[in-house]
Amino acid sequence: MGSFTLPATILFMKKLALHWQILIGMALGVAWGISASSFGLIEFTADFIKPFGTIFINLLKLIAVPLVLVSLITGVASLSDVSKLSRIGTKTIGMYIMTTIVAVVLGLIIVNLVEPGKAFSPEKREEFKSQFAATTEQRSSDAAAVEQQGPLQALVDIVPDNIFGAMTNNSSMLQVIFFALLFGIALIMIPKDKSAPINAFFDGVNLVILKMVDIIMMAAPYGVFALLAGLVVDFAGDDPAAAVELLLVLGYYGLVVIAGLAIMMLLVYPTLVVTIGKTKYTDFFKGIFPAQMLALSTSSSAATLPVTMERCEERLGINREITSFVLPLGATINMDGTSLYQSVAAVFIAQAYGMDLDLMTQLGIVMTATLASIGAAAVPGAGVVMLVIVLQQAGIPIEGIALILAPDRILDMLRTTVNVTGDATVAMVIAQTEGQLHPPSLEDVGLHD
Repeated sequence: MGSFTLPATILFMKKLALHWQILIGMALGVAWGISASSFGLIEFTADFIKPFGTIFINLLKLIAVPLVLVSLITGVASLSDVSKLSRIGTKTIGMYIMTTIVAVVLGLIIVNLVEPGKAFSPEKREEFKSQFAATTEQRSSDAAAVEQQGPLQALVDIVPDNIFGAMTNNSSMLQVIFFALLFGIALIMIPKDKSAPINAFFDGVNLVILKMVDIIMMAAPYGVFALLAGLVVDFAGDDPAAAVELLLVLGYYGLVVIAGLAIMMLLVYPTLVVTIGKTKYTDFFKGIFPAQMLALSTSSSAATLPVTMERCEERLGINREITSFVLPLGATINMDGTSLYQSVAAVFIAQAYGMDLDLMTQLGIVMTATLASIGAAAVPGAGVVMLVIVLQQAGIPIEGIALILAPDRILDMLRTTVNVTGDATVAMVIAQTEGQLHPPSLEDVGLHD
């Protein structure tokens, strides 16, 4: 009987749609983490379960750079003329900046109305400052290094001095994008008989990489189980009540951030999808849901990118010409969730320290948070480093980051989900305006489940 049960369970899991498999993996991971904290299985989880989560993230990162490089080259080469690339590029960057500004302003409005920072007692503030002193100091030094750079350093950083060096580092994605754009444009400009074999080569490599994504995603439910189990154990330690207490203390602040992210997800994006994208939001949400769940598990837009691209093409019907350009760029420069979080966190810290920020200071936060989001790496925790720069610009004590570090990992998961949803939304809008949106039929959708 036992020999029948396991294969039957595996068969049942395979029949489920990917997003349900990932959700089950997440739920089981959280349950295991809480049980491990309660029954002394912390070391076992850290030694024998958490590493599989790391392996899964490494697999996603492994495929990210080749995917961006090859898909961008094939995407740009398929545009056939440079003027079309320029038009799509202008629309894309304009949309990304617009949604980022909306996110920052929304965050400022909510945090000024609710004032969560005033709920902290002075004793609790001092406790957090001492508890997270080392981490705060590290983030401050990282931000100081960024701040010492010249005003055009962000522009300098886009151009690699060695493409192979850039390809070995996922945080150098903008440099890879720059090289791919330059290569693709050059490919358009040479005679077609010379470019044809190169295009055929990259088309073939693109198919191989997409098949690699399919293979990696077969491990997604197990990977997110390991990730969530490790996260809960790290957070709770040997005292499950500690995690609950910590969340309650910072829950007010967390709820404000979550409310802002929810408005982006349930009001701002649906409005764009329905009005400009001409698509039902339920269809959009169903199509992108596995990518959202993966973003929630990995806290990395870059790691989620392969799945986001696959879902946008196969389930939402966005032409690869659009996804190969808009989504890699979005994973690097479009951080709506991170920008909203930075604006809420900055004012929250100011409130906790008893500071009143005037209108000009808050407008400065809008500008700095928008620019910082463009420079933020698409990896877990990058938002906190950028937050230091936002705080310094506004004259808010950097030590205040200690107040928000505890729930940051959970909020990082949620804001990454918003970042990925924003990328997909903009891709759909651009595709619709370019006549490149072709929703799949019900039969096609059934084939991919």
